[in-house]
Amino acid sequence: MNSSSALKQAEQRGLDLVEIAPQAKPPVCKIIDYGKFTYEQQKKEKLQKKKQQVTVLKEIRMHPNTDTHDFDFKARHAEKFLEDGNKVKISVIFKGRELAYKEHGQQLIDKFVERLEPFSKVEQEAKFEGRTMHAILAPLKTKKKN
Repeated sequence: MNSSSALKQAEQRGLDLVEIAPQAKPPVCKIIDYGKFTYEQQKKEKLQKKKQQVTVLKEIRMHPNTDTHDFDFKARHAEKFLEDGNKVKISVIFKGRELAYKEHGQQLIDKFVERLEPFSKVEQEAKFEGRTMHAILAPLKTKKKN
């Protein structure tokens, strides 16, 4: 149907001619109430946003010579982050001569990953960039919000 006859039909019914799919060949149009159409579109977009899952990246910072108590404390925090459905980035920051002992940082990250194994999986292996070594852990299950 051509556009002029479609417009006449829409006017007779007291409705609007709304273009639904402009990319299609030929473009698809419907004779409907435009206000109702925009309301339905907004409703669909809201529903999609609601179903979307947002993951947050939380960072835990340590030094190669971090003590066991601090390590346990930070591991417990990381457990909570993972249980909440967030990803955790473990960073080991090297200062001065600590850079000569990169293996200490690697061991610390490996120990941390091993400690959090029941709660997470490794998303990114330990990687050295500049003066920091970091790894990223993702939660095994995401928390369902009620």
